[in-house]
Amino acid sequence: MNDTTTETSTGSAVTTTARIVTDVFQPRNILLAGMLGIGLAAADHWTGLLWGFLGALCAGLIPAGYIEWERKRGTWGDRHVVDRTQRAPIFFVILGSVGTGSLIMLIGDAPTPILIAMLGLWAMTIGLLAVNTVWKISVDAAVASAVVILLAVVHSPWWLLAYPLTIAVCWSRVALTYHTVAQTAAGASLGVATSVGFLLT
Repeated sequence: MNDTTTETSTGSAVTTTARIVTDVFQPRNILLAGMLGIGLAAADHWTGLLWGFLGALCAGLIPAGYIEWERKRGTWGDRHVVDRTQRAPIFFVILGSVGTGSLIMLIGDAPTPILIAMLGLWAMTIGLLAVNTVWKISVDAAVASAVVILLAVVHSPWWLLAYPLTIAVCWSRVALTYHTVAQTAAGASLGVATSVGFLLT
């Protein structure tokens, strides 16, 4: 096997690994697991799971469904929506969905931690939308970062040991050329900032 073949095989392996990481730890999946975890810590098991699922539905599943719907219509090639100028509608759908979920939680007297988490995600989306008007920022990195920090606050600081998963998500986005290092770092930093409101409750 010559050097060119070895380099090609290595590059293919890196791309495959990056693809697996970015697909497994995409926002929809992270939000589903994270919001259920936050809900469980915020209330008794069944009630907490229900509130957590509502949070996951509004923050992750509905936006992911919208992206898939638009993809099937031919609006975008895939869920990554690499063209920054096409991303605004997604952020508005997220804001509407998370805002509606937050209102339901407020009316339904949901536990404070899950409500604060939703409001934090809503604020993060505003930040993502604002930055996106002038510069591409990584949503995947922002969500992965925010959820790890939120779980660390509501469950245990030991959850911070999971932060390498956020770094792995950042690496995968760069390896697949969807983002630059700066764009993933900015997204991760915004995700951490989202947790400040939770820390102050």
